[in-house]
Amino acid sequence: MTGMTSTGNERNLNGNGAPGGNPAPADPSSADPAPPSAVDFPGLLSQTVDLDAVAHNVGAIKKASGARRLMAVVKADGYSQGAVQVACAALAGGADQLGVATLQESLELREALELRGTGATLLAWLWHPDEGLELEAAVASGVQLGIPSEEHLEAAIAAGRRARVVPKITVMADTGLNRSGIQVLGGAFRRAVPALADAHARGEAQVTGVFSHLACADEPGHESIGMQAGRFREAAELLAEAGVGKQLNHLANSPAALTRPDLAFDMVRPGLAVYGLEPIAGRDHGLRAAMRWEARIPLVKPLRKGEAVSYGRTWTADRDTTIALIPCGYADGMLRSASGKFEVAINGVRYPQVGRVCMDQFVVDLGPDAPVRAGDVAVIVGNRPGEPTADELAAAAGTINYEILTAPRGRTRRRHIGGEY
Repeated sequence: MTGMTSTGNERNLNGNGAPGGNPAPADPSSADPAPPSAVDFPGLLSQTVDLDAVAHNVGAIKKASGARRLMAVVKADGYSQGAVQVACAALAGGADQLGVATLQESLELREALELRGTGATLLAWLWHPDEGLELEAAVASGVQLGIPSEEHLEAAIAAGRRARVVPKITVMADTGLNRSGIQVLGGAFRRAVPALADAHARGEAQVTGVFSHLACADEPGHESIGMQAGRFREAAELLAEAGVGKQLNHLANSPAALTRPDLAFDMVRPGLAVYGLEPIAGRDHGLRAAMRWEARIPLVKPLRKGEAVSYGRTWTADRDTTIALIPCGYADGMLRSASGKFEVAINGVRYPQVGRVCMDQFVVDLGPDAPVRAGDVAVIVGNRPGEPTADELAAAAGTINYEILTAPRGRTRRRHIGGEY
């Protein structure tokens, strides 16, 4: 059985989705300078990251949250945008600390920043007590460690003894996400406090504070937000009562940093918003999307009415048309689940993707008379008005914009634009 048939409608990037015609010119008073396109450097598939946007976003988040300090999360290679470059831009934009997941990430970032003559406090929170040499190296280099259990505390202290330094640690409180951290509910956190306070008092570890993560901050008004905030305050008070003073506590992720200034505590810890994507659908906090994902078209050719496209022949042309090949597949991060449900922009006009996304490529229906040629650039995810967005592609794929931001990989060639950071 065949699936979708062609609509034959390309759409202008004129803000109203009007079909056909020439694209409306951008308003020069409001448009940003055009980012360099994929044709400016070799390769078929490109990712361009605007570091000025990153710096801008850090300032916007800090202002919205009212926080005195901000930790920019640059885990997973800076959400696939380049951890080192993003970190430097975030610091220039006002970030006070940097957050990563693993010890390996922290060590690689620390070394790269030192080579650039840049220093910053780093926190790593996803590690195993048996990581041995990497744990010792992280402690020796001053990386702060997230502590999700008493076993992790013991491992951090032992690594500090071997490295002959006092490890800096931040206690992870599980306040209701029920992922990592020491559970507040049920008393596990309370029972762990004496060991934490004792290590702090004896100089075996420096407890810098407590942090936790919200489960539903992207759903404003969700009852769990207040519940988790209450448990977080309880954890911080337990540490303070045990003699751990001068805490630097943080709970707010991107959505909370932008919408709940009452939860800023001593620092906010945004991830997604640093890269310019909105963590709450429909909100606008003045962020600037940092990423563009583009491809050069290697082939344009005619397709007769009744012919089908790609594996499974799920789309059939309902009239003579023209198709373009886009060299981006699921091996490069394009989600197969979006097949037949998203658009790309070419020369200021949007065209529908048709058929199934393949490992290396997908196909776009240009219509009978589109002025598209091989060598033109297709915008898969853009950051200018009217272009396809990460949110749109996420909706087509049945996922979240976080996944689209981290998607580019494989044969995608990345580069950075903006100021010198």
